[in-house]
Amino acid sequence: MLARHMQKLLLLFSALLIGVGLLACGGGGGSPGTPGPATPPPATTGSLAVTASGLPAGVNPALRVTGPNNYLQDLTQSQTLANLAPGSYNVSASPVTSGGVTYQPTPASQAATVSAGATASAAVSYASGTLSLGLTQVAANLDNPTFLTAPAGDRRLFVTERPGRVRIVENGSTRDLPYLDIRARVSTDGEGGLLSLAFDPQFARNGYFYVYYTDLQRNIVVERFSAGATPTAANPTSGLVILRIPHPTYQNHFGGQLAFSPDGYLYLATGDGGGAGDPQGNARNLNSLLGKLLRIDVAGATTTQPYTIPAGNPYRDVAGRRPEIWAAGLRNPWRFSFDGSQLYLSDVGQDRREEVNIVAAAQAGLDYGWNLMEGTLCYNAATCDRTGLTLPAFEYDHGTGNANGCSITGGFVYRGRALPELAGRYFYSDFCGGYLKSFFATGNGITEQRDWEIGDIGRVVSFGQDADGELYLLTSGGAIQQIGRRAAQ
Repeated sequence: MLARHMQKLLLLFSALLIGVGLLACGGGGGSPGTPGPATPPPATTGSLAVTASGLPAGVNPALRVTGPNNYLQDLTQSQTLANLAPGSYNVSASPVTSGGVTYQPTPASQAATVSAGATASAAVSYASGTLSLGLTQVAANLDNPTFLTAPAGDRRLFVTERPGRVRIVENGSTRDLPYLDIRARVSTDGEGGLLSLAFDPQFARNGYFYVYYTDLQRNIVVERFSAGATPTAANPTSGLVILRIPHPTYQNHFGGQLAFSPDGYLYLATGDGGGAGDPQGNARNLNSLLGKLLRIDVAGATTTQPYTIPAGNPYRDVAGRRPEIWAAGLRNPWRFSFDGSQLYLSDVGQDRREEVNIVAAAQAGLDYGWNLMEGTLCYNAATCDRTGLTLPAFEYDHGTGNANGCSITGGFVYRGRALPELAGRYFYSDFCGGYLKSFFATGNGITEQRDWEIGDIGRVVSFGQDADGELYLLTSGGAIQQIGRRAAQ
Protein backbone atom coordinates (compact mmCIF):
# COMPACT_ATOMS: atom_id res chain seq x y z
CA MET A 1 0.00 0.00 0.00
CA LEU A 2 2.71 2.45 1.01
CA ALA A 3 4.69 1.73 -2.13
CA ARG A 4 1.67 2.25 -4.31
CA HIS A 5 0.89 5.52 -2.52
CA MET A 6 4.43 6.79 -3.03
CA GLN A 7 4.23 5.94 -6.73
CA LYS A 8 1.07 8.08 -7.10
CA LEU A 9 2.77 11.01 -5.37
CA LEU A 10 5.74 10.81 -7.72
CA LEU A 11 3.47 10.81 -10.78
CA LEU A 12 1.58 13.84 -9.44
CA PHE A 13 4.85 15.71 -8.78
CA SER A 14 6.14 15.00 -12.28
CA ALA A 15 2.94 16.34 -13.78
CA LEU A 16 3.28 19.55 -11.78
CA LEU A 17 6.87 20.03 -13.03
CA ILE A 18 5.84 19.59 -16.66
CA GLY A 19 3.09 22.16 -16.25
CA VAL A 20 5.45 24.69 -14.78
CA GLY A 21 7.85 24.12 -17.71
CA LEU A 22 5.10 24.68 -20.23
CA LEU A 23 4.08 27.91 -18.53
CA ALA A 24 7.69 29.13 -18.57
CA CYS A 25 7.92 28.47 -22.31
CA GLY A 26 4.67 30.22 -22.98
CA GLY A 27 2.91 27.02 -23.90
CA GLY A 28 2.09 26.04 -27.42
CA GLY A 29 2.81 22.40 -28.19
CA GLY A 30 6.57 22.44 -27.77
CA SER A 31 7.54 24.84 -30.69
CA PRO A 32 10.52 27.10 -29.84
CA GLY A 33 8.87 30.03 -31.74
CA THR A 34 10.36 32.42 -34.44
CA PRO A 35 13.60 34.24 -33.38
CA GLY A 36 13.68 38.06 -33.67
CA PRO A 37 15.85 39.93 -36.30
CA ALA A 38 19.63 39.88 -35.71
CA THR A 39 21.32 43.22 -34.90
CA PRO A 40 23.60 44.23 -37.88
CA PRO A 41 27.26 44.97 -37.13
CA PRO A 42 28.17 48.67 -37.09
CA ALA A 43 29.33 50.12 -40.47
CA THR A 44 33.08 50.68 -40.87
CA THR A 45 33.12 52.50 -44.22
CA GLY A 46 31.29 55.38 -45.87
CA SER A 47 30.62 56.84 -49.31
CA LEU A 48 31.33 60.05 -51.20
CA ALA A 49 29.01 61.31 -53.93
CA VAL A 50 30.92 63.55 -56.37
CA THR A 51 28.83 65.49 -58.89
CA ALA A 52 29.92 67.79 -61.71
CA SER A 53 27.66 70.13 -63.66
CA GLY A 54 27.85 72.92 -66.21
CA LEU A 55 29.63 71.08 -69.05
CA PRO A 56 28.11 70.54 -72.49
CA ALA A 57 26.93 67.06 -73.42
CA GLY A 58 29.84 64.84 -74.33
CA VAL A 59 32.41 66.89 -72.41
CA ASN A 60 33.80 65.14 -69.34
CA PRO A 61 34.97 66.77 -66.13
CA ALA A 62 38.51 66.21 -64.85
CA LEU A 63 38.26 65.31 -61.16
CA ARG A 64 40.67 63.77 -58.69
CA VAL A 65 39.81 62.43 -55.24
CA THR A 66 42.53 61.80 -52.65
CA GLY A 67 42.24 60.68 -49.06
CA PRO A 68 43.45 58.46 -46.23
CA ASN A 69 45.78 55.51 -46.85
CA ASN A 70 47.10 57.10 -50.10
CA TYR A 71 43.67 56.88 -51.70
CA LEU A 72 43.60 58.33 -55.24
CA GLN A 73 40.83 58.10 -57.81
CA ASP A 74 40.46 60.09 -61.05
CA LEU A 75 36.91 60.65 -62.26
CA THR A 76 35.55 61.73 -65.64
CA GLN A 77 31.90 61.75 -64.62
CA SER A 78 29.68 62.21 -61.59
CA GLN A 79 30.07 59.15 -59.38
CA THR A 80 29.49 57.81 -55.87
CA LEU A 81 32.58 56.23 -54.39
CA ALA A 82 31.75 53.46 -51.90
CA ASN A 83 33.65 51.54 -49.23
CA LEU A 84 35.76 54.52 -48.25
CA ALA A 85 37.69 54.61 -44.99
CA PRO A 86 36.38 57.37 -42.71
CA GLY A 87 38.36 60.56 -42.85
CA SER A 88 38.95 63.75 -44.78
CA TYR A 89 39.01 63.57 -48.60
CA ASN A 90 40.05 66.23 -51.09
CA VAL A 91 38.23 66.70 -54.39
CA SER A 92 40.23 68.71 -56.93
CA ALA A 93 38.93 69.75 -60.34
CA SER A 94 40.95 70.81 -63.38
CA PRO A 95 39.84 73.09 -66.22
CA VAL A 96 38.51 71.37 -69.33
CA THR A 97 38.89 72.65 -72.90
CA SER A 98 36.57 71.67 -75.73
CA GLY A 99 36.00 73.32 -79.06
CA GLY A 100 38.38 76.12 -78.18
CA VAL A 101 36.39 76.98 -75.03
CA THR A 102 37.88 76.47 -71.59
CA TYR A 103 35.56 75.59 -68.70
CA GLN A 104 36.79 76.55 -65.24
CA PRO A 105 35.69 74.57 -62.15
CA THR A 106 34.31 76.07 -58.96
CA PRO A 107 35.59 75.24 -56.46
CA ALA A 108 38.90 74.03 -57.84
CA SER A 109 39.55 72.19 -54.59
CA GLN A 110 37.34 71.21 -51.66
CA ALA A 111 37.37 68.93 -48.63
CA ALA A 112 34.71 66.37 -47.73
CA THR A 113 34.53 64.33 -44.51
CA VAL A 114 33.43 60.74 -44.90
CA SER A 115 31.88 59.08 -41.85
CA ALA A 116 31.18 55.41 -41.31
CA GLY A 117 27.72 54.44 -42.48
CA ALA A 118 27.03 57.79 -44.15
CA THR A 119 27.37 59.39 -47.60
CA ALA A 120 29.20 62.69 -47.92
CA SER A 121 28.87 64.90 -50.99
CA ALA A 122 31.03 67.21 -53.09
CA ALA A 123 29.73 69.28 -56.01
CA VAL A 124 31.76 70.96 -58.76
CA SER A 125 30.27 73.51 -61.13
CA TYR A 126 31.95 74.29 -64.45
CA ALA A 127 31.57 77.56 -66.33
CA SER A 128 33.12 78.73 -69.57
CA GLY A 129 35.88 81.27 -69.36
CA THR A 130 38.82 82.55 -71.36
CA LEU A 131 42.25 81.32 -70.36
CA SER A 132 44.88 84.04 -70.23
CA LEU A 133 48.59 83.44 -69.90
CA GLY A 134 51.15 85.60 -68.17
CA LEU A 135 54.87 85.53 -67.46
CA THR A 136 56.63 85.36 -64.11
CA GLN A 137 60.29 86.29 -64.01
CA VAL A 138 62.43 83.67 -62.30
CA ALA A 139 65.90 85.01 -63.17
CA ALA A 140 67.50 88.13 -64.60
CA ASN A 141 70.90 89.53 -65.59
CA LEU A 142 72.14 86.29 -67.09
CA ASP A 143 74.82 86.57 -69.77
CA ASN A 144 73.02 85.78 -73.03
CA PRO A 145 71.10 82.68 -71.90
CA THR A 146 70.59 80.18 -74.72
CA PHE A 147 68.87 77.12 -73.25
CA LEU A 148 67.19 75.81 -70.09
CA THR A 149 66.62 72.25 -68.96
CA ALA A 150 66.70 69.96 -65.92
CA PRO A 151 67.36 66.30 -65.22
CA ALA A 152 64.41 64.13 -64.27
CA GLY A 153 63.19 64.72 -60.73
CA ASP A 154 65.38 67.79 -60.14
CA ARG A 155 63.62 71.00 -59.07
CA ARG A 156 66.53 73.18 -60.22
CA LEU A 157 66.92 74.89 -63.59
CA PHE A 158 70.16 74.51 -65.55
CA VAL A 159 70.78 77.39 -67.95
CA THR A 160 73.46 77.68 -70.63
CA GLU A 161 75.02 81.10 -71.18
CA ARG A 162 76.38 81.78 -74.64
CA PRO A 163 79.95 82.69 -73.53
CA GLY A 164 80.35 79.18 -72.09
CA ARG A 165 78.90 78.80 -68.62
CA VAL A 166 76.13 76.60 -67.21
CA ARG A 167 74.28 78.30 -64.34
CA ILE A 168 71.91 76.88 -61.73
CA VAL A 169 68.69 78.74 -60.90
CA GLU A 170 67.02 77.51 -57.74
CA ASN A 171 64.03 78.99 -55.92
CA GLY A 172 64.28 82.17 -57.98
CA SER A 173 67.95 82.71 -57.22
CA THR A 174 70.93 82.18 -59.53
CA ARG A 175 73.98 80.61 -57.93
CA ASP A 176 77.10 82.79 -58.23
CA LEU A 177 79.42 79.91 -59.03
CA PRO A 178 78.62 78.19 -62.34
CA TYR A 179 77.83 74.50 -62.60
CA LEU A 180 80.28 74.34 -65.51
CA ASP A 181 82.62 76.93 -67.01
CA ILE A 182 84.16 76.21 -70.43
CA ARG A 183 84.56 79.80 -71.61
CA ALA A 184 88.22 79.19 -72.45
CA ARG A 185 87.26 76.81 -75.26
CA VAL A 186 84.09 78.52 -76.61
CA SER A 187 83.91 81.00 -79.49
CA THR A 188 81.06 83.49 -79.68
CA ASP A 189 81.91 84.70 -83.17
CA GLY A 190 78.78 85.38 -85.19
CA GLU A 191 76.00 83.09 -84.00
CA GLY A 192 78.34 80.76 -82.08
CA GLY A 193 78.68 80.00 -78.40
CA LEU A 194 77.45 77.47 -75.87
CA LEU A 195 74.05 76.74 -77.40
CA SER A 196 72.37 73.87 -75.52
CA LEU A 197 72.63 71.13 -72.91
CA ALA A 198 71.11 67.66 -72.55
CA PHE A 199 71.15 65.39 -69.51
CA ASP A 200 71.69 61.71 -70.12
CA PRO A 201 68.48 59.68 -69.53
CA GLN A 202 70.50 57.78 -66.89
CA PHE A 203 71.96 60.94 -65.32
CA ALA A 204 70.89 59.90 -61.82
CA ARG A 205 73.03 56.77 -62.23
CA ASN A 206 75.94 57.80 -64.47
CA GLY A 207 76.11 61.60 -63.96
CA TYR A 208 76.63 62.33 -67.67
CA PHE A 209 75.45 65.42 -69.53
CA TYR A 210 76.23 66.78 -72.99
CA VAL A 211 76.84 70.31 -74.28
CA TYR A 212 76.72 71.74 -77.81
CA TYR A 213 79.07 74.66 -78.56
CA THR A 214 81.36 76.22 -81.15
CA ASP A 215 85.06 76.00 -80.40
CA LEU A 216 87.80 78.57 -81.06
CA GLN A 217 88.11 77.34 -84.65
CA ARG A 218 84.31 77.67 -85.04
CA ASN A 219 83.80 73.91 -85.28
CA ILE A 220 80.58 72.51 -83.90
CA VAL A 221 81.43 70.41 -80.84
CA VAL A 222 79.37 67.98 -78.77
CA GLU A 223 81.16 67.15 -75.53
CA ARG A 224 80.23 64.97 -72.57
CA PHE A 225 80.92 65.99 -68.96
CA SER A 226 80.28 64.29 -65.63
CA ALA A 227 78.65 65.51 -62.47
CA GLY A 228 81.05 66.51 -59.71
CA ALA A 229 81.49 65.49 -56.10
CA THR A 230 78.74 67.93 -55.07
CA PRO A 231 75.43 68.58 -56.83
CA THR A 232 76.33 72.25 -57.38
CA ALA A 233 79.34 71.78 -59.66
CA ALA A 234 80.27 69.45 -62.51
CA ASN A 235 83.70 67.91 -62.91
CA PRO A 236 85.45 70.37 -65.26
CA THR A 237 88.19 67.89 -66.18
CA SER A 238 85.83 65.11 -67.21
CA GLY A 239 85.23 66.33 -70.77
CA LEU A 240 85.04 63.76 -73.56
CA VAL A 241 84.56 65.13 -77.07
CA ILE A 242 81.86 63.08 -78.77
CA LEU A 243 81.76 64.79 -82.14
CA ARG A 244 83.50 67.70 -83.83
CA ILE A 245 82.05 69.02 -87.11
CA PRO A 246 84.04 71.48 -89.24
CA HIS A 247 82.14 74.70 -89.97
CA PRO A 248 84.44 76.76 -92.21
CA THR A 249 83.98 80.11 -93.96
CA TYR A 250 80.82 81.54 -92.38
CA GLN A 251 79.96 82.60 -88.84
CA ASN A 252 76.26 81.82 -88.91
CA HIS A 253 73.92 78.80 -89.08
CA PHE A 254 75.48 76.64 -86.39
CA GLY A 255 72.14 75.05 -85.47
CA GLY A 256 72.56 74.40 -81.79
CA GLN A 257 70.19 71.83 -80.31
CA LEU A 258 70.83 68.40 -78.89
CA ALA A 259 68.35 66.15 -77.10
CA PHE A 260 67.73 62.54 -76.20
CA SER A 261 64.70 60.98 -77.81
CA PRO A 262 62.44 58.33 -76.26
CA ASP A 263 64.55 55.68 -78.04
CA GLY A 264 67.53 56.66 -75.86
CA TYR A 265 69.73 57.96 -78.68
CA LEU A 266 71.27 61.43 -78.88
CA TYR A 267 69.97 63.71 -81.65
CA LEU A 268 71.54 66.97 -82.73
CA ALA A 269 70.49 69.53 -85.34
CA THR A 270 73.18 71.36 -87.31
CA GLY A 271 72.96 74.44 -89.52
CA ASP A 272 73.87 74.40 -93.21
CA GLY A 273 77.24 76.11 -92.75
CA GLY A 274 76.02 79.66 -93.28
CA GLY A 275 75.82 82.16 -96.07
CA ALA A 276 72.63 83.10 -97.90
CA GLY A 277 70.96 80.27 -99.77
CA ASP A 278 73.38 77.50 -98.66
CA PRO A 279 76.13 78.47 -101.13
CA GLN A 280 78.19 75.39 -100.23
CA GLY A 281 75.29 73.02 -100.91
CA ASN A 282 75.59 71.26 -97.57
CA ALA A 283 71.97 70.80 -96.54
CA ARG A 284 71.04 68.07 -99.02
CA ASN A 285 74.56 66.68 -99.42
CA LEU A 286 74.48 63.30 -97.66
CA ASN A 287 78.24 63.31 -97.32
CA SER A 288 78.13 66.41 -95.10
CA LEU A 289 76.98 66.62 -91.48
CA LEU A 290 75.86 70.25 -91.91
CA GLY A 291 72.20 71.09 -92.43
CA LYS A 292 71.15 67.79 -90.85
CA LEU A 293 69.45 66.07 -87.97
CA LEU A 294 71.95 63.52 -86.64
CA ARG A 295 71.33 60.43 -84.50
CA ILE A 296 74.09 58.67 -82.57
CA ASP A 297 74.45 56.18 -79.72
CA VAL A 298 76.60 57.50 -76.87
CA ALA A 299 75.69 54.91 -74.23
CA GLY A 300 79.13 53.28 -74.35
CA ALA A 301 81.23 56.31 -75.25
CA THR A 302 84.99 55.97 -74.81
CA THR A 303 87.95 58.03 -75.93
CA THR A 304 88.64 55.58 -78.75
CA GLN A 305 84.99 55.19 -79.80
CA PRO A 306 82.94 58.17 -78.61
CA TYR A 307 79.77 57.00 -80.36
CA THR A 308 78.33 54.25 -82.51
CA ILE A 309 75.71 54.29 -85.26
CA PRO A 310 72.31 52.99 -84.14
CA ALA A 311 70.54 50.31 -86.10
CA GLY A 312 67.88 51.99 -88.21
CA ASN A 313 69.95 54.98 -89.26
CA PRO A 314 69.10 55.26 -92.96
CA TYR A 315 72.68 55.57 -94.27
CA ARG A 316 74.40 53.29 -91.80
CA ASP A 317 75.64 50.88 -94.47
CA VAL A 318 75.49 53.12 -97.54
CA ALA A 319 78.78 53.98 -99.21
CA GLY A 320 79.41 57.69 -99.72
CA ARG A 321 76.84 58.69 -97.11
CA ARG A 322 77.47 59.80 -93.52
CA PRO A 323 75.90 57.15 -91.27
CA GLU A 324 75.17 59.70 -88.51
CA ILE A 325 72.52 61.38 -90.68
CA TRP A 326 68.90 60.86 -89.66
CA ALA A 327 67.34 63.61 -91.82
CA ALA A 328 68.57 66.24 -94.30
CA GLY A 329 67.56 69.47 -96.01
CA LEU A 330 67.70 71.87 -93.06
CA ARG A 331 68.80 75.51 -93.11
CA ASN A 332 69.27 76.49 -89.48
CA PRO A 333 67.11 74.33 -87.21
CA TRP A 334 66.67 76.45 -84.11
CA ARG A 335 65.18 74.11 -81.56
CA PHE A 336 63.50 70.75 -81.86
CA SER A 337 61.73 68.64 -79.27
CA PHE A 338 60.10 65.26 -78.85
CA ASP A 339 56.54 64.76 -77.70
CA GLY A 340 56.07 61.06 -77.16
CA SER A 341 56.39 59.46 -80.58
CA GLN A 342 56.33 62.80 -82.42
CA LEU A 343 59.19 65.10 -83.42
CA TYR A 344 58.61 68.87 -83.67
CA LEU A 345 61.44 70.57 -85.58
CA SER A 346 61.48 74.28 -86.37
CA ASP A 347 63.71 75.62 -89.15
CA VAL A 348 64.63 79.27 -89.67
CA GLY A 349 63.85 80.54 -93.17
CA GLN A 350 65.81 82.76 -95.54
CA ASP A 351 63.69 85.77 -96.54
CA ARG A 352 60.09 84.59 -96.63
CA ARG A 353 58.95 81.64 -94.55
CA GLU A 354 59.43 80.16 -91.08
CA GLU A 355 58.44 76.54 -90.56
CA VAL A 356 57.68 73.75 -88.10
CA ASN A 357 58.02 70.16 -89.25
CA ILE A 358 55.98 67.55 -87.36
CA VAL A 359 56.75 63.91 -88.11
CA ALA A 360 56.85 60.55 -86.40
CA ALA A 361 60.09 60.35 -84.45
CA ALA A 362 60.77 56.94 -85.99
CA GLN A 363 60.69 58.26 -89.57
CA ALA A 364 64.23 58.06 -90.97
CA GLY A 365 65.80 59.50 -94.10
CA LEU A 366 63.48 62.48 -94.54
CA ASP A 367 64.48 65.40 -96.76
CA TYR A 368 63.05 68.72 -95.53
CA GLY A 369 63.88 70.40 -98.81
CA TRP A 370 66.30 73.26 -98.14
CA ASN A 371 67.70 74.83 -100.34
CA LEU A 372 65.22 73.73 -102.97
CA MET A 373 62.34 74.84 -100.76
CA GLU A 374 61.78 77.56 -98.18
CA GLY A 375 58.76 76.31 -96.34
CA THR A 376 56.27 75.33 -99.04
CA LEU A 377 57.70 77.90 -101.47
CA CYS A 378 60.21 77.11 -104.17
CA TYR A 379 63.36 78.96 -103.19
CA ASN A 380 64.44 81.51 -105.80
CA ALA A 381 62.42 79.73 -108.48
CA ALA A 382 58.94 79.85 -109.94
CA THR A 383 58.62 76.06 -109.94
CA CYS A 384 60.54 73.15 -108.44
CA ASP A 385 60.30 69.39 -108.07
CA ARG A 386 58.85 68.53 -104.66
CA THR A 387 59.04 64.79 -105.20
CA GLY A 388 60.27 62.98 -102.10
CA LEU A 389 60.37 66.08 -99.92
CA THR A 390 58.79 66.46 -96.49
CA LEU A 391 57.00 69.79 -96.37
CA PRO A 392 56.28 71.63 -93.13
CA ALA A 393 53.14 70.99 -91.13
CA PHE A 394 53.03 74.67 -90.15
CA GLU A 395 54.58 77.84 -91.58
CA TYR A 396 54.15 81.58 -91.57
CA ASP A 397 55.24 84.34 -93.91
CA HIS A 398 57.44 87.15 -92.64
CA GLY A 399 54.97 89.72 -93.92
CA THR A 400 55.69 93.28 -94.93
CA GLY A 401 58.50 94.69 -92.83
CA ASN A 402 58.71 91.38 -90.95
CA ALA A 403 55.38 92.12 -89.37
CA ASN A 404 54.96 88.44 -88.47
CA GLY A 405 58.57 87.84 -87.54
CA CYS A 406 61.86 86.90 -89.16
CA SER A 407 63.38 83.96 -87.28
CA ILE A 408 61.31 81.28 -85.57
CA THR A 409 62.18 80.16 -82.06
CA GLY A 410 60.80 76.66 -81.69
CA GLY A 411 59.52 75.41 -78.37
CA PHE A 412 57.77 72.44 -76.83
CA VAL A 413 54.43 70.71 -76.67
CA TYR A 414 53.01 71.52 -73.25
CA ARG A 415 52.73 68.51 -70.92
CA GLY A 416 52.89 70.19 -67.51
CA ARG A 417 50.26 70.00 -64.77
CA ALA A 418 49.73 73.68 -64.00
CA LEU A 419 47.79 74.31 -67.23
CA PRO A 420 46.10 70.99 -68.07
CA GLU A 421 43.77 72.61 -70.59
CA LEU A 422 46.82 73.32 -72.77
CA ALA A 423 47.98 69.71 -72.99
CA GLY A 424 49.15 68.94 -76.51
CA ARG A 425 49.56 72.57 -77.62
CA TYR A 426 52.87 73.47 -79.23
CA PHE A 427 54.37 76.82 -78.20
CA TYR A 428 56.72 78.92 -80.31
CA SER A 429 57.98 82.48 -80.66
CA ASP A 430 60.04 84.58 -83.07
CA PHE A 431 63.29 86.43 -82.42
CA CYS A 432 61.94 89.51 -84.21
CA GLY A 433 58.29 89.05 -83.25
CA GLY A 434 58.59 89.12 -79.46
CA TYR A 435 55.35 87.18 -79.00
CA LEU A 436 54.07 83.91 -77.54
CA LYS A 437 51.94 81.77 -79.85
CA SER A 438 50.69 78.20 -79.93
CA PHE A 439 48.81 75.70 -82.06
CA PHE A 440 47.35 72.22 -81.78
CA ALA A 441 48.44 69.61 -84.32
CA THR A 442 45.94 66.89 -85.23
CA GLY A 443 45.84 64.20 -87.84
CA ASN A 444 43.73 66.57 -89.92
CA GLY A 445 46.06 69.56 -89.70
CA ILE A 446 46.83 72.55 -87.51
CA THR A 447 44.04 73.94 -85.32
CA GLU A 448 43.61 76.36 -82.42
CA GLN A 449 46.23 78.84 -83.61
CA ARG A 450 46.48 81.49 -80.93
CA ASP A 451 48.45 84.59 -80.08
CA TRP A 452 48.49 84.80 -76.28
CA GLU A 453 48.89 88.60 -76.39
CA ILE A 454 51.53 88.69 -73.70
CA GLY A 455 52.90 91.95 -75.01
CA ASP A 456 56.36 92.58 -76.37
CA ILE A 457 58.48 90.01 -74.56
CA GLY A 458 61.68 91.07 -76.26
CA ARG A 459 63.97 88.93 -78.38
CA VAL A 460 63.07 85.37 -77.46
CA VAL A 461 66.19 83.25 -77.88
CA SER A 462 64.85 79.94 -76.65
CA PHE A 463 62.22 78.06 -74.73
CA GLY A 464 63.07 75.87 -71.78
CA GLN A 465 61.33 73.01 -70.02
CA ASP A 466 61.77 71.96 -66.39
CA ALA A 467 61.48 68.49 -64.87
CA ASP A 468 57.71 68.96 -64.39
CA GLY A 469 57.09 69.91 -68.01
CA GLU A 470 56.48 73.60 -67.27
CA LEU A 471 57.72 76.03 -69.92
CA TYR A 472 60.02 79.06 -69.80
CA LEU A 473 61.11 81.84 -72.15
CA LEU A 474 64.72 83.03 -72.40
CA THR A 475 65.41 86.47 -73.83
CA SER A 476 68.55 88.06 -75.20
CA GLY A 477 68.31 90.63 -72.40
CA GLY A 478 69.23 87.96 -69.85
CA ALA A 479 65.81 87.21 -68.36
CA ILE A 480 64.08 83.87 -67.77
CA GLN A 481 60.32 83.95 -67.43
CA GLN A 482 57.94 81.12 -66.64
CA ILE A 483 54.73 80.74 -68.62
CA GLY A 484 51.70 80.45 -66.35
CA ARG A 485 48.10 81.36 -65.79
CA ARG A 486 47.42 85.07 -65.64
CA ALA A 487 45.63 86.10 -62.48
CA ALA A 488 42.10 87.41 -62.87
CA GLN A 489 42.03 91.17 -63.19
